[in-house]
Amino acid sequence: MYDLKDPRSTMNTAAASTSKPPVTAYAGAEVIEFHQVPPQESGEGYKTWYGRGQNFVLSYTEAQAGAVLSRTGQADEYMAFFPDSATRVDIETENGSATGVAHQLAIIPPGDSSIVVKEGGPVVRLFSAATADLASISYNAASYAQPHPNVALLEPWPAPPDGFKLRRYDIEVAETPGRFGVIYRSTNLMVNFIPVRMEPRDPNKMSPHHHDDFEQCSLTLQGDYIHYLRWPWVPDKSIWRDDAAIRVAAPSMTVIPPPAIHTSQSLEPPCQLIDIFSPPRVDFSQKPGWVLNADDYPMPS
Repeated sequence: MYDLKDPRSTMNTAAASTSKPPVTAYAGAEVIEFHQVPPQESGEGYKTWYGRGQNFVLSYTEAQAGAVLSRTGQADEYMAFFPDSATRVDIETENGSATGVAHQLAIIPPGDSSIVVKEGGPVVRLFSAATADLASISYNAASYAQPHPNVALLEPWPAPPDGFKLRRYDIEVAETPGRFGVIYRSTNLMVNFIPVRMEPRDPNKMSPHHHDDFEQCSLTLQGDYIHYLRWPWVPDKSIWRDDAAIRVAAPSMTVIPPPAIHTSQSLEPPCQLIDIFSPPRVDFSQKPGWVLNADDYPMPS
């Protein structure tokens, strides 16, 4: 249920499939407030926290100049972005390099790669859960010892027509009427850079909605939010769950499970969320002009 001024209100809602299997189990939300737990990894000039969902791993690093974040033999591509405009990095990969990268999203090809921090700040990296070494050290790894119910497993989307290589995209893009956020996708991930909110969200304009078979990860980069969740009633009363109102502060991540009805309210500004999905969302991808790098990454046929 979206406000009529919300661009998502224009998305087609598919009719419920009679063949969809019934819900027989629910999962709760996964919440990690990074400054409330120890980092899972640290090295010269950096501290890194890892959290995961069913199909992805999120890495949040606080880095100083001189820190090096490397991957060796990475099996698939991953994303990295630099939310603080003062952060500067150099990126080296087997298929492309760049210097002085700032306030951009980088999609980094498989193989060996490194991010060398020139001017410090937060570095966010997003991997598929096929990156087993990082999935295993994630703070909430034990929660995914068995697959969570109702989540479809990742099937990668088609490879870019011109092959895997280092790609860079701007995070700040002028708003276009009817477009929701700043959305990019790869073969295994989708990220939506939602603009910074400079005032609390109007409680009369919330957007409760649900997803049938994929998780939503909301990364809080600035401010405080309350995530409201309600699990639908099903015939089996034994799996019913109480409503939840989860307050989180930056920096933190919240993984919202399907098919929980959910919406988020920003509190004291400035506030910013980044939404992450794996695999990419079909409904967002079907909206003309919403995915800004759609020409680089085709949809499945």
